Amino acid sequence: MPLRQEAERRAGAIQAAAKRKAPREEICKLFRNFAEAEVKVVKFVSTNQQWCGIPPQAVEQMKANHGKTVQTRDKICSSDVGAVGVPQKPSGPGLSEALGTSRLPAPNTSSGRAGTFDTLTGNVLAR
Repeated sequence: MPLRQEAERRAGAIQAAAKRKAPREEICKLFRNFAEAEVKVVKFVSTNQQWCGIPPQAVEQMKANHGKTVQTRDKICSSDVGAVGVPQKPSGPGLSEALGTSRLPAPNTSSGRAGTFDTLTGNVLAR
C-alpha cells in the first residue's frame, strides 16, 4: 500500500529530525507533510473499508490518531513554543518584579554581640 508507506517514510523523517534536535520550523514542516500523508491514508481506509474488509474499530482508531497528529502539529507550529516543543520563557515580568522585591535583603553580620561568650551585659572575655 503506497499511501501507508509514504506516511511511514514521513514519520521516520520526523523521528530523525527529533533525534538530531532540528529547529522548530523544520519539524513543523515535517509534521505538516506527515499530516497530509496520514489524512490520505485515513480517507482511503474510510472509503474502501467494506471492500477491503477493514474493521470499523480500526478506522475509528486511525481517525483518533490523526486527530492527535493534528493537535501535535498545531502545538509544534504555534508561535509560542520554542525548539522541539519546549515552551519559551515568558517575556513579561516575573512574580518578584511585579511585587517589587527582586532580591532579599542582606543579613546584618556586623553585629557586636554574636559570639558564644556574649551575655546580656557584653562579652565576658573582653573585660
